[in-house]
Amino acid sequence: MKALVFQGPGQTSWQDVPDPGIKDAGDAVIRVDAVTICGTDLHIIQGDVPEVARGTVLGHEAVGEVVEVGGDVRTVRPGDRVLVSCIASCGRCGFCRENRYGQCRGGGGWMLGHLIDGTQAEYVRVPFADLSVHPLPGAVTSDDAVLLADIFPTGYEVGVLNGRVRPGDTVVVIGAGPIGLATIATAQLCTPGRIIAVDLAESRLEAARAMGADATADAAEDPEQLVEDLTDGLGADVVVEAVGVPEAFEQCTRMVRPGGRVANVGVHGKPAVLHLEDLWIKDVTITTGLVDTHSTPLLLRMMAGGKLPAASAMVTHRFRLEQMEEAYDVFARAAHTGALKVVLGGPTHDEVSVAG
Repeated sequence: MKALVFQGPGQTSWQDVPDPGIKDAGDAVIRVDAVTICGTDLHIIQGDVPEVARGTVLGHEAVGEVVEVGGDVRTVRPGDRVLVSCIASCGRCGFCRENRYGQCRGGGGWMLGHLIDGTQAEYVRVPFADLSVHPLPGAVTSDDAVLLADIFPTGYEVGVLNGRVRPGDTVVVIGAGPIGLATIATAQLCTPGRIIAVDLAESRLEAARAMGADATADAAEDPEQLVEDLTDGLGADVVVEAVGVPEAFEQCTRMVRPGGRVANVGVHGKPAVLHLEDLWIKDVTITTGLVDTHSTPLLLRMMAGGKLPAASAMVTHRFRLEQMEEAYDVFARAAHTGALKVVLGGPTHDEVSVAG
């Protein structure tokens, strides 16, 4: 099959690789029908995630059809249309029993495109399939569903839930890329008083308004003053960092009110300064986290019921699967291309040979 393979910092190739097969009884092999690119994939290519070995197939989000399952798989069968979660769960370790699947110590966690071959391929092997893939209702399109593999649960769990967004809160989201937009969309489930989006790109601020932001601010034009004006000098109740750069995190800590919460969602490749000389007296809570995807079934039901904004509204570009390298170029140059989320689809052959 064809797949996008990481060859080291700054290098990838769309190339032939062996078809995946069942290795463990809990595995499923999925034919990929729709896949997307995440900002984390760009961090991997930049060398910010050194655990990813050369030769690894990238990607951790997909929608597809089950073509083979191991003997222990009970919840899906060949022919089922499924969502592939970015997080695998063994379901047995202490962290999984707490719904903290991202910290799984039983062989799960963030595996796909990280520690094992991922989804940016024609086929993918998914471990712990009973807990790591979700059957899809016909009412949910592939473009909507694939964004539930990562960005929607990430925005909701790491941004909204970790930030403890409450009714009436002033919420600031710094970074109106896909994760920031997903945070804005899911924050509305908690009925905050206002949501303020901050970004450098007007196109992304426009998308934030369409997703439900009440106010927007250009990151280059003193958004801290806007937050101060809108909160009578107090600061925001919750500030979500959805960029992954030191300056954005430090700005979050300046915008938050005493007793407020800063929820870091962005993937950071460089150290950020924690100004404890200012923060020690403010009773500020700072959270970090990797998505657990425990909310995926809930979000999937809400999307099927029309209770969430259409995730596909974020999809600005579509490509065939074999256009993977072109799609990466467009996504990586989002400031120039206006890309929010890119979706690729279509396998290039119809059969998979399963080992054994």
